[in-house]
Amino acid sequence: MSATITTVEPPSAPAPRSRKLWPRLVRPAAAVLSGALLYASFPPRPLWWLVLPGFGLLGWVLFARRLRAALGLGLLAGLGFMLPLLHWTGEEVGPVPWLALALAEAVFIAVGCVGIAAVSRLAYWPFWAAAVWALDEAVRARVPFGGFPWGRIAFGQADSVFLPLAALGGTPLLSFAVVLCGFGLFEALRQIRAYRATGAVPRIAVAAAAAAVAVPVVAALAALPLVDDSAEDGTATVAAVQGNVPRLGLDFNSQRRQVLDNHAKRTEQLARDVKAGKVAQPDFVLWPENSSDLDPYRNADAGDVIDKAVKAIGVPTVIGAVLAPDTGNLRNTLIEWDPESGPVDTYDKRHIQPFGEYMPMRSFVRIFSKDVDRVQRDFGSGSKVGVFDLAGTKVGLVTCYEAAFDDAVRDTVKNGGQLIAVPSNNATFGRSEMTYQQLAMSQVRAVEHGRAVVVPVTSGVSAVIRPDGTIVQKTGMFTADALVDEVPLRSSLTPATRMGPLPEGILALLAVAGLGWVTIRSARARTDRSARPGTSPAAT
Repeated sequence: MSATITTVEPPSAPAPRSRKLWPRLVRPAAAVLSGALLYASFPPRPLWWLVLPGFGLLGWVLFARRLRAALGLGLLAGLGFMLPLLHWTGEEVGPVPWLALALAEAVFIAVGCVGIAAVSRLAYWPFWAAAVWALDEAVRARVPFGGFPWGRIAFGQADSVFLPLAALGGTPLLSFAVVLCGFGLFEALRQIRAYRATGAVPRIAVAAAAAAVAVPVVAALAALPLVDDSAEDGTATVAAVQGNVPRLGLDFNSQRRQVLDNHAKRTEQLARDVKAGKVAQPDFVLWPENSSDLDPYRNADAGDVIDKAVKAIGVPTVIGAVLAPDTGNLRNTLIEWDPESGPVDTYDKRHIQPFGEYMPMRSFVRIFSKDVDRVQRDFGSGSKVGVFDLAGTKVGLVTCYEAAFDDAVRDTVKNGGQLIAVPSNNATFGRSEMTYQQLAMSQVRAVEHGRAVVVPVTSGVSAVIRPDGTIVQKTGMFTADALVDEVPLRSSLTPATRMGPLPEGILALLAVAGLGWVTIRSARARTDRSARPGTSPAAT
């Protein structure tokens, strides 16, 4: 009798935990990287094109994902984008406000990414997905507390080949086109990979990929004739004065009258340079926001300093000041100061900054930051559109933060502005990227409305921008300087200016239609499954 010997194979060793974990981390890591690429596409880096691989990668992360997974991945992408982009908000007040704002903006992006994942199951999905992104930008530009449009994809495209689209449909269309092209690149790569694997060529999917890449590029080329910097109404010689501040940070104006004195002295120096023939005589002068650290209506010495400087240069000058009436809110005001008549007109900032110029939920916010009490008296918002007649030139006025809001800039042009001035104060944000991000907004606005834009800043980067978005002069940071340039005046309206919010409304409706169609299809699918024999609704 022979014995049979059975060999028992030892159980295979379990795969190392790291090998199991790594595949689960690929998409989260890619989500963060996609957000980081979006951030890297913004100024001061001239890398606008990184936005395309950024959205291509985001498309891969979100494509056909379940909605719960898309929410988490979208939050990671939003944090990868907003945390570095908004780092300047914590420059002087610590990390808590910065982290809170970045998280809030990332949540908006996360919700938008849920919508993108949902519509990624539709034919021609890149178009639906780009519309969802446009809807998401529109919402966060309006809520809460009036919205926070910073980080719009359009604002990173000041040097982009897509920039002419701003003149066609404003910042909403520009953002939509860039996002569409990025998603289209991913879809094209996906179809190439699918063809190599199967040899099949699904016509609808291939057409969607080709159109998503080609349409934005062709549309941008077709919009080039809309970008025009010709002087339709002649020219004006404008001076932008940057007086600098005595110190960086929140206490930039803590030395009584020092900021005002700096701007007055630099204006008087400009007057001497004009008299010596070193620079041309300006038709008018622009000072920055907060260039007078005292209310000239309540402080006679401040009024005298301004009047002396304006008389020295001999032309109308726009002064930025904080007005403090006996009762009610403070006002962030631009004053037209005439060398003969003194103050003759004012513009009160309409879009005021929450948690900076006024403090919502003061007692709650105080729990997280004692700096809330730096805002001891809230600012109030104005209601009148700012257009000054300066020596015969209609100048549209947009104060600093307002440059991020479509309506604030558009209103000045529709009310006759032949050029746009954006007086700003970036002293509280030190040497951060904030001033460059804001300057790029002004470049986009120049093309959007076909106007020269002059940006006088207390201490950041002052600049003169042509209607085609080109910066022709700019200052260094934290230096006293004066820019003098002859700028073209224009009165024609671009399609973007004429249509106003219509392109954004159309894109929003497109997004809602796509999301609605996905919801209807999902409901029908659930109904069909539950109607099958032997299938209960609970099982589905």
